[in-house]
Amino acid sequence: MRALFLLAIFVFALLANETAAQTEPPKLSEGDQKIKIKEIDAKLANNIWAREYANYMLYTKLERELALAKEQANKGTTDLELENQIKRLSAQLDALKDFAKSPFVTLLVPPNIEASPQITNPLALFGGFSYLKSLNQTKESYENLLKEIQIASKTLKEKKELLSDEAQIAELEAQISEFEIASVTANTTFSIFSKKIDESIAEINAKITAQIKHSFVILGSILSVFLIGIVAKFSIHHYMKDNQKFYTINKFINITGFIIIVFILLFAYIENVNYLITILGFASAGLAIAMKDMFMSLLGWSVILAGGSFHVGDRIKVRYENGDLVGDIIDISLLRMTLYEDITLTTYKQNRRSGRIIFIPNNYIFTATIANYTHSGMKTVWDGIDIAITFDSNHKKAVYIVKSIVRHYSKGFTDVAKTQMNKLRDQYSIKNTNVEPRIYTFLEPHAIVVSAWYKTNSYATLALRSNISADIIEAFNKENDIKIAYPRQTLYLGRDKGPLPSDEAWEQNS
Repeated sequence: MRALFLLAIFVFALLANETAAQTEPPKLSEGDQKIKIKEIDAKLANNIWAREYANYMLYTKLERELALAKEQANKGTTDLELENQIKRLSAQLDALKDFAKSPFVTLLVPPNIEASPQITNPLALFGGFSYLKSLNQTKESYENLLKEIQIASKTLKEKKELLSDEAQIAELEAQISEFEIASVTANTTFSIFSKKIDESIAEINAKITAQIKHSFVILGSILSVFLIGIVAKFSIHHYMKDNQKFYTINKFINITGFIIIVFILLFAYIENVNYLITILGFASAGLAIAMKDMFMSLLGWSVILAGGSFHVGDRIKVRYENGDLVGDIIDISLLRMTLYEDITLTTYKQNRRSGRIIFIPNNYIFTATIANYTHSGMKTVWDGIDIAITFDSNHKKAVYIVKSIVRHYSKGFTDVAKTQMNKLRDQYSIKNTNVEPRIYTFLEPHAIVVSAWYKTNSYATLALRSNISADIIEAFNKENDIKIAYPRQTLYLGRDKGPLPSDEAWEQNS
């Protein structure tokens, strides 16, 4: 039994030695150690902390050497070689002056965290996301920088295990000690810095979230205004068949919606609304003086919409600088009415131009005379033709012919005018509602004038005037006792003053 016990102890000891031999790293040869040390030195050269610390140690060493050289120079043992050494050391120290302090003093100081930006509108969200990205990058960069300390410390320990020189080992132990102290300090610093970064991230995230919610509320309000406008337009268009009135209402809804949206944006993104109102008050007072015409046009636009005196599609005449402009309203904006000039009696007699787009400021409704040919659904106007006949013509027959022709051509417009006048009497106090053609006879110095007045289409007065005129001329030419008069002069040459010839004699001589 005792022999078996001793044998078991021997086997156990043998196995323990083999296990220890397996766990202990195999010893490297001298050549392999040098290669391993070079690899470690190359790794340390790429480590920012080790590189900065090496420069700091070099600066410290040169500083000691310079102090020693100056001390020898102060003792009176200066020579040319010592002076050159002092100059060389001074130059090297000047080149390495950025490494005069320990790298742990500067590298362990965390970067400053800028104050989070104010996010008061949707565009500021881009700045908020940029700031958030910058914080994360700063935190990650500083964390990676501090991890380099642990890598450097571990690498120095590996190098220490390969060294056999006691002096080098002692120097590395001093470096390792400083790196470990710096690592502890770095962890504490990073913990504080990380909390500040997290607080800033939480703060900016809260601002971004609040602004996104606020923007969705504003967007929802704007969409609501659009939807209400669309529903209102659809409902009005469904029950209102008059396209001209619907155009005006549609324009009013669009402008009202735009104003509401502007106020929503102003009150949503301007912090001190009272301050804005005060500024706008002073600004509007100055603008009201400087831009009087524009404000009067805005007021005119509101009067036009509220009063209903003018609508898109109406034909109007505007007295402008002693001239008349006649056209159809094709648009009514905030500042002006836009007219399309048609061929009318005015363009025929005065302008000799037509087809132009004319812009009439809305403030003209206060300062100029504007005639509406189609107000309140009226589609007809009175038009007149004057026909001059000679004094010896049968004027009664001429009046009868003119009246027959005028009644024939204007009958349809007369019937329409009767219906329209009955509707207009509900709105205005109109005494004379007679719309039948009217024929007048006037005695003028040069002829008898037959003046015919009739109802015609407001948009096509010249066409009916042309047809009636052509038929009257043709009818008069068929009658022997009716002659159209025209301006003429009779000249008598000679000294004898006899009785003036009669018209018949003048006509025979001519």
